[in-house]
Amino acid sequence: MLKFRDVDFIGIGTLLSENERLVRDSARRWVEERIIPIIESCAREGRFPIELVPEMAAMGFFGATMSDYGGAGMSQVEYGLVMQELERGDSGIRSFVSVHSSLVMYPIHTFGSEEQKQKWLPPMQAGEVLGCFGLTEPDFGSNPGGMRTRARKSGNEYVLNGEKMWITSGSIAQVALIWAKDDDDRIRGFLVETDRPGFRAETIHGKMSLRASVTSSLSLNDVRIPAANLLPGTGGLKSPLQCLNQARYGIGWGAVGAAMQCYDTALQYAGFRKQFGDKPIAGHQLVQQKLVGMINAISQAQLLALQVGRLKDRGEASPAQISLLKRNNVAMALDTARAARDLLGANGIADEYPVFRHMANLESVNTYEGTHDIHTLIVGHSITGIEAFS
Repeated sequence: MLKFRDVDFIGIGTLLSENERLVRDSARRWVEERIIPIIESCAREGRFPIELVPEMAAMGFFGATMSDYGGAGMSQVEYGLVMQELERGDSGIRSFVSVHSSLVMYPIHTFGSEEQKQKWLPPMQAGEVLGCFGLTEPDFGSNPGGMRTRARKSGNEYVLNGEKMWITSGSIAQVALIWAKDDDDRIRGFLVETDRPGFRAETIHGKMSLRASVTSSLSLNDVRIPAANLLPGTGGLKSPLQCLNQARYGIGWGAVGAAMQCYDTALQYAGFRKQFGDKPIAGHQLVQQKLVGMINAISQAQLLALQVGRLKDRGEASPAQISLLKRNNVAMALDTARAARDLLGANGIADEYPVFRHMANLESVNTYEGTHDIHTLIVGHSITGIEAFS
């Protein structure tokens, strides 16, 4: 197994504060020590390493940007650097942390009552309670506004019925944030304990991507919850989209990490692999062209992530800028993984090297939290002022 070397051609590290570098290096060491040695076997077995959840909590990965309710109080750039390192290990690990933090803890913190925050956020930060985010449905992915899941008011309760699909951590979560239309046809968020009668989560098997992540389908059949489980600040599609914005930001950083791992693997491999004589393939023009293209694209993506992070820390990052970050960096990472797989030749398909696993994972990352095309339309709307979704 090749030992990772930092990928920083243009000195991105010099643009980081001492604390930002400390956060990055701490996350990097943890990934090297705890994720890298086991991740290939986890992917082979289709197993999420749930035994590492307490360690993730101790590292401050959950609700990292929250400064209250037990959160680590990281800046947005620091959080991004953590996502970069986690996805350098595996997209499934970063997805787990993203969903738990940005898609469950964040909406409770943003839209929840004080009672809900006190009840859920401390144990979620400690990793004692895991969450999942139920928005996507079997027939509604890119168009979440068409959801069919309903929440009917019945006295002091809500009764939920519907189906959710492609839900990260659905089968291991203790609480599901379910988005449903209420009696007024408004989209609202509901906290549903997963042990309630009528709630069923089933793990999706046979995945060729994100194999070290739990992906589930959710079924709600007359699930009754207290009216107090409604997130009072939610109202309309803008609420879940605001949550997705948080997750997309982390994905933009995470994709850089996957690309860094693929590039460094390819660079090291090209340095010792020999063909057509004693010269390593890194000395051939076409190989150098590919490596230069990879580091060029990674360097641009690193700058984009850092700038959007700086804007986000100032409260100035727009949804369209975050869409550009996700769109550009995931496409870059997928292209980088494919180029690295090509440079490794037949070895590129073996899990002795991490490249094919990253490449397969990135196919999912390219799809979820808004596809490449959806983010194209979001940015297009921003720059033209004309909506082109339909």
